[in-house]
Amino acid sequence: MSEHKSSRSGSDSETQEQPFLSHLIELRDRLMRIVLVVMLIFAALFSFANDLYHLLATPLMAHLPEGSSMIATEVASPFLTPFKLALVASIFMAMPFILYQAWAFIAPGLYKHEKRLAFPLLFSSIVLFYVGMAFAFYVVFPLVFGFLTSAAPEGVAVMTDISKYLDFVLKLFFAFGIAFEVPIATILLVLAGVTTPDDLAAKRAYIIVAAFVVGMLLTPPDVISQTLLALPMWLLFEIGLFFSRLLMRQREEKNKEMDDNADEDRDDELEKAMAEEEKLNTSSKD
Repeated sequence: MSEHKSSRSGSDSETQEQPFLSHLIELRDRLMRIVLVVMLIFAALFSFANDLYHLLATPLMAHLPEGSSMIATEVASPFLTPFKLALVASIFMAMPFILYQAWAFIAPGLYKHEKRLAFPLLFSSIVLFYVGMAFAFYVVFPLVFGFLTSAAPEGVAVMTDISKYLDFVLKLFFAFGIAFEVPIATILLVLAGVTTPDDLAAKRAYIIVAAFVVGMLLTPPDVISQTLLALPMWLLFEIGLFFSRLLMRQREEKNKEMDDNADEDRDDELEKAMAEEEKLNTSSKD
């Protein structure tokens, strides 16, 4: 008997280990696909790394005094900085594929209604991330670099190191890309039941202050970039609040419709039961 129990427990543990190992294998395969795609994009971009850096440096170069240029203070910077830019650009360009692999990994564990809602949110998050980066490049960079170069003391030549400049702009790209995810975060919090649209609307003043604090922490120490990050975050929060109210209204209408259908089904069943009971009573009298 004890041998039978031990063999049964051993088989149960094996069946539990098999799904876990299969998930690990699937995760490994998807990570390898991500690395392969990033490396392929990097191989295509590497020969254009210097051109990419020249394009990235355009907002600063447009505001530098005539005859001045950027500098490289480290021996390997002229090679490593464009190399780093090409690698980061490869990751940014592969972001839709990366998020798709993450979606495909977790999708089998979601319900049908969760899948139906998760894909639009995933697509929107990708688009908003790229929109945030574009906003930083075309709107924020010209204003920030125009202010910083004009604020240099007299007699000081603005000659930015290429590696420091890359770190600066990548930080801004990341900050604005994440900040533009505010509507998605707002909708997810409401749908998860963590909060409600009315509660968020009541705390609007605190959220505005928090947006400026986040802008202060994520951007360089200048008022322009902080304000240009905080204001879009506030506006995007309002957009997320609007859509979360719309989704909650649709959910309430759907739940009400389901309740009405359930009441109708119960009434039909009750009428059927009463009709059958009446038939039985008439048959017993006969």
